[in-house]
Amino acid sequence: MAEKPVILIIDDETAHADVVAEALQQSGADTMAVYNAKNALELVTNRHIDIVVTDLNLNDNKINGIDILKAAKQRTPHSQVILITAYATIDTCKEAIRQGAFDYLVKPIDIDHLRAMVERALKKAPTASVTESGDFDFQGVIGKSDAMQSVLAVLKRVSPTNITVLIEGESGTGKELLAQAIHDNSQRKNNAFKPINCAGLTESLLESELFGHAKGAFTGATEARKGLFEVADKGTLFLDEIGDMPLNMQAKLLRVLEDGVVLPVGSNKSTTVDVRVISATNHDLADLVAKGKFRQDLYFRIKGVSVSVPALRSRPEDIGELVDYFLAQSCSELGKDKKTISEGALDILKKYNWPGNIRQLQNCIRTMVVMSDADTLDIGDIPPEIHQIRQLSGQSSGDLGGVSLNELEKQAIIDTLAKVGNNREQAAKLLGIGERTLYRKIKEYGIQ
Repeated sequence: MAEKPVILIIDDETAHADVVAEALQQSGADTMAVYNAKNALELVTNRHIDIVVTDLNLNDNKINGIDILKAAKQRTPHSQVILITAYATIDTCKEAIRQGAFDYLVKPIDIDHLRAMVERALKKAPTASVTESGDFDFQGVIGKSDAMQSVLAVLKRVSPTNITVLIEGESGTGKELLAQAIHDNSQRKNNAFKPINCAGLTESLLESELFGHAKGAFTGATEARKGLFEVADKGTLFLDEIGDMPLNMQAKLLRVLEDGVVLPVGSNKSTTVDVRVISATNHDLADLVAKGKFRQDLYFRIKGVSVSVPALRSRPEDIGELVDYFLAQSCSELGKDKKTISEGALDILKKYNWPGNIRQLQNCIRTMVVMSDADTLDIGDIPPEIHQIRQLSGQSSGDLGGVSLNELEKQAIIDTLAKVGNNREQAAKLLGIGERTLYRKIKEYGIQ
């Protein structure tokens, strides 16, 4: 059985917070009351919380209920947040809903009203939307296909351990979501989970982010700063796109993984840390090792256990469940009434090859929810870059008269990218064009 849902009440009026917590215990959830804005922010940042009930004004000039809402949604995107305030304005209500609040109450609150609201929120909370495997809850990991069940079986085995994990898969397949699931089902779950994209930073900035720096270590370093290894002590560090890490940084990372000692940039004082490392890549690391672009010793160090995430096109049987999940998520986050999708529209989505994988599907559903006022999303609501491509790809060569050359070229690029797993270098070779030309055309045609 899954653990009971967790409800957090945040209010600097201690007595009021305790009364609310006691009243909500009747919902069958574990309830906690916090009376300090800073402590509350730290808690929602580092722990999975299903329902957050927070006062908008927390007697802190730096942190308010909207800040708590944003932090809770960043840590647990599908948690439900209810804001309470002594006064309501249209602007604050709009801001709360825009940031993903479940609902909004004005003081003095009616406990029965709040309890009913929490009951409704619990039906949308993460615990009602996860794929379960035994005693493990995999937040937001959707898929009944054999391919995804194999992935979940591996996660179930490795999560309770401290072994390093390498997650391989195309962009957009949900590698960070899997890393978060491993952390949430480990003995480190009550400590920090810190992700970093190794491809998005320069070598010097990446070193500072990972290991920290001393005051005066470089221009602009006006104060000492802890790196993510220290911040994630006793927790988990997720190194996304590790295949793009420069070789010099690979050597420094290897030393930390081997001895657990971190030396901040510009400092001679080291710190010992206990951090579990989970890595992810959309590259073939074994191939990069063979080409001398990735250290073999680091490769074996991070690959304690590896798991390969299947592309969405290889598990079309999961698309229906994913669509339902993203529909509920989008409607909740955008403050829209619940919507459904027609069989015709769903059939088109199931037949599309999704070169951008789950991330592209999520963006597609969100766009459809935003743009449609109907209760049921239909074929006409599907973004044209997806629906028109389906129509084109279904035509025979004799039916191509009247189809623009731009559409043919766009389709050829999309199909080739899908064929080579979104590897743009290989796609450019197959298409007979340079990589720079391919990048320009991808941008020109708005291909995701």
